[in-house]
Amino acid sequence: MLATSGVALAHPGHPGHDAASSFAAGFLHPLTGADHLCAMIVVGLWSALTAKRVWAAPIAFVAMLAAGGLLGMMHWFSLPLVEPMIAVSLLVLGLMLATRAQLPGWAGAAIVGAFAIFHGFAHGAELPDEASAMHYMAGFLVATGMLHCIGIAAGVALRNRTVWLPRLLGAGVLAYGATLLVAAT
Repeated sequence: MLATSGVALAHPGHPGHDAASSFAAGFLHPLTGADHLCAMIVVGLWSALTAKRVWAAPIAFVAMLAAGGLLGMMHWFSLPLVEPMIAVSLLVLGLMLATRAQLPGWAGAAIVGAFAIFHGFAHGAELPDEASAMHYMAGFLVATGMLHCIGIAAGVALRNRTVWLPRLLGAGVLAYGATLLVAAT
């Protein structure tokens, strides 16, 4: 029961949703969706394995995730193709990791930032009605930063040890993205 109680908080449907539960719902959202989880870890992993400025792409991702999240929370418009673009993000990020794509820092940051808008929009649009937007957003931004750090730590650990494992992980994420893209279209 303890192992699944956190998942219940990610799907509020009962009274008592205060700042802590709003934060928890936001925090758990990227952790309970394999698409978001993969993208965020891969951004950190790729950055650690290839980038001279390891933090450029993760910071761009978090910044644009916040921007997309705000847009999604406002419900001013519907961003077209959110789910297909999240799938495409996994295709591209998986390819970048599998090939250890050496991109200029600005290019890597621009690519992951562009995809982060769609991830953020999805997070923001799924803001529970009774949740505090500020606390919910803080939760998913903290979780995203944590996932980037996990990816960076894994990338640093793998930097000089093995070439095949990151390539295999990248290929797996690419294949997962392709599966999601087929399902979304």
